Amino acid sequence: MPATKQVLPTYQDLEEIIISEHMIKRRVKKLGEEISAAYPEEEITVVAIVNGALLFAADLLREIRRPIRLDCIRVSSYRNDTRSLGRPEIVHSLTIDITNRHVLLIDDILDTGKTLSVVVNLIQKLNPASVRTCVLLDKKGRREVAFEADFVGFPIPDQFVVGYGLDFAERYRNLPSIGVLKPHLQNPPEWA
Repeated sequence: MPATKQVLPTYQDLEEIIISEHMIKRRVKKLGEEISAAYPEEEITVVAIVNGALLFAADLLREIRRPIRLDCIRVSSYRNDTRSLGRPEIVHSLTIDITNRHVLLIDDILDTGKTLSVVVNLIQKLNPASVRTCVLLDKKGRREVAFEADFVGFPIPDQFVVGYGLDFAERYRNLPSIGVLKPHLQNPPEWA
């Protein structure tokens, strides 16, 4: 007897799409140009905050016209909730030396500012030549820590969004656009 296939959450779980796949592609290309211009001669050490920034970082790296070294850092702040749960924890740190290197930190979303603040402080203690930040989304309405990114893809309102790397309980990352998750689905899921 064949196994029953599980239906994966898709667009029907979204209240609305706020940033289309086409808009993302166009803005990522422009961000690549802006970043390339900001580092006219330097090699860039890119540090992506995973899992959220994985898709964004992969696409953005293809648009940056400079030599790049890549590392990832893993930070936990949401778990299975729609709100940040206090101080972010660094779960897995850097593996390459960033001393005297120009570091570009990439994240999916800047909301409370806590995650980027913690990671930037960690990076600065490792004596880089410079540190800049790039985020796909900037949700200023949720800021709790004074922090501004150097490069921003899109400002967004204070809504819980998923898609293009952003998740809820590790779901929806594979959607190619970004949308608002329906309110009734913003509770810890049965399938978590």
